[in-house]
Amino acid sequence: MSDGITVVKCGGAAGVDPAAVCAAVAAESAAGRRPVLVHGASAETTALAGRLGVRLRELTGPGGEVSRHTDAAALEVLVLALAGRVKPALVAEFGRLGVPAAGLTGLDAGLLRARRSTTVRAVVDGREVVVRDDHSGRLTRVDPTLPRLLLDAGLLPVVSPPALGEDGAPVNVNADRVAAALAVSLRAERLVLLTAAPGVLADPYDERSVRRDYRLPPRGVADPAVGGGMTVKLLASRQALEGGVPEVLIADGRSGDAVRQALAGTAGTRIALTDSTDLR
Repeated sequence: MSDGITVVKCGGAAGVDPAAVCAAVAAESAAGRRPVLVHGASAETTALAGRLGVRLRELTGPGGEVSRHTDAAALEVLVLALAGRVKPALVAEFGRLGVPAAGLTGLDAGLLRARRSTTVRAVVDGREVVVRDDHSGRLTRVDPTLPRLLLDAGLLPVVSPPALGEDGAPVNVNADRVAAALAVSLRAERLVLLTAAPGVLADPYDERSVRRDYRLPPRGVADPAVGGGMTVKLLASRQALEGGVPEVLIADGRSGDAVRQALAGTAGTRIALTDSTDLR
């Protein structure tokens, strides 16, 4: 039973309009639906790192997925950006819109648990290398108890990384994957991944080429037309669909109209598994 829950992921990249996202999500809440907002902070992390003089790097995995290299200094900046700047701003904006919201990180009540990757494989200058100082990892468990308590109390949960590592230290986890795992654990009706693009594009250089529907290729098969940050969103989409979430959309988060249309299911790209019988 989903209880009308929709998990919305607000990308942290420059171009995504947080105020527009909050307004559309607040309208969903006012209409009696039960949204949960998951957010990242990539643009704010980059800006804050620049002000603090911390050098940030990205890693490209063997499968083409791109992630931030989270050494100890980058982890500190990331947590400051997520919990100290972006999350309070989102919660305050919901308050301004008359929607009571509560901000959570994965550290709160063990909401997100993760295993830190002791080694990370990346491709540098065409060669596969091993990175050993990364403080990122993979989710191992999501406990939906606290978000459900907030929803039942009439509050809107606003969730972000980091997760709690096995050693009790924070671990950076991908926010798209967090949104997918949370949607599965809450048995949500929908997962909507908002980004700085209108959806999955047939031509990555032409926003008019947005695909209304996109069927994921079989596992292990790469789509040469898809790369960069969209790769991770498609991985998160597969995770959600295979976990039983009935509908997944990747849509535009840059304007209020686009977000409202996405939440209504009339814009963006609807993602499906290669074999629809895999949906469960």
